[in-house]
Amino acid sequence: MTVRIGVIGTGMIGEEHSRRITQQLTGGEIVAVTDVNLDQARAVVDRLGLEARVFDDGQSLIQSDDVDAVLVTSWGPTHEEYVLATIAAGKPVFCEKPLATTAEGCRHIIDAEIKAGRRHVQVGFMRRYDSGYRMMKEAIDSDRLGETLMIHAAHRNPEVPERYITPMAIHDTLIHELDTFRWLLDDDYKSAQVLFPRKTRHAHSKVEDPQIVLLETVKGVRIDVEVFVNCRYGYDIQCDVVGEDGIARLPEPQSLQFRQAGQRSNEILQDWKKRFSEAFDVELQSFIDGAAAGEIGGPSSWDGYAAAIAGDVCVKAQESGGIEVIEMPERPAFYT
Repeated sequence: MTVRIGVIGTGMIGEEHSRRITQQLTGGEIVAVTDVNLDQARAVVDRLGLEARVFDDGQSLIQSDDVDAVLVTSWGPTHEEYVLATIAAGKPVFCEKPLATTAEGCRHIIDAEIKAGRRHVQVGFMRRYDSGYRMMKEAIDSDRLGETLMIHAAHRNPEVPERYITPMAIHDTLIHELDTFRWLLDDDYKSAQVLFPRKTRHAHSKVEDPQIVLLETVKGVRIDVEVFVNCRYGYDIQCDVVGEDGIARLPEPQSLQFRQAGQRSNEILQDWKKRFSEAFDVELQSFIDGAAAGEIGGPSSWDGYAAAIAGDVCVKAQESGGIEVIEMPERPAFYT
């Protein structure tokens, strides 16, 4: 069975996902696209050589009998509307983060999915599909490290545009860590604090950079995350899990090492697309396979909701400077 996929949002991520599905993965075909900029949508169809219809809007694409499954890669504030419409149409939907821009919006999606009686949604938290994080998860689950005590992590970007402001360090950047740590530890958060070290001269006036986010989980694990989005030198994701009996460190991306002119050096990646290329392939293939089988897996609407709740509290902690409590509702049996 070939899953006929419609893509809502043909910006950088939408085009990249469409390229992967068309050129690298199996079992899926892009048959429909749309974007708020229809000329951009048509240009993507031409660049990728797609035999796809360009729809005037997302709602008509979702309702089309020619579309079996939907990818939502549009602007974040539109996600809730399109995911709800896809659930109502009885179709599987892959939604890039955020699932919705508010925790309340995520809850609307959860309620709709539970009412429908089965999972429709896979959220685009691709780190769960990265080989390094998977090895780290296996080490934790097998008790190789003993009880986990702490996590030290960093999320660094070379630079960000002028439109990137202080809360986006949480909602657009830390959001990946907020999901990843819950998954690694099989735990939820109970408090958050955000500290602002000395500001880098490379940050513009509307963003405080770097930031240090301090989290505590229900089981008592302490987590510190450095978010530094103007580090200049590259895209760098770090994670050390400290256990009673040892430490697991996230592997560095594979790169060629040089010994030349009296120096030893290797390349540092400059963007997320190369760093998590394999993870994107695995997550999208998982979605296609799940859509074909009628059984969607991977990060769920509940995971999107949990990340949104924690993110909202972290933004509150940015503003207050204090320790803020994170209160997670009880997980519905539907998602266990």
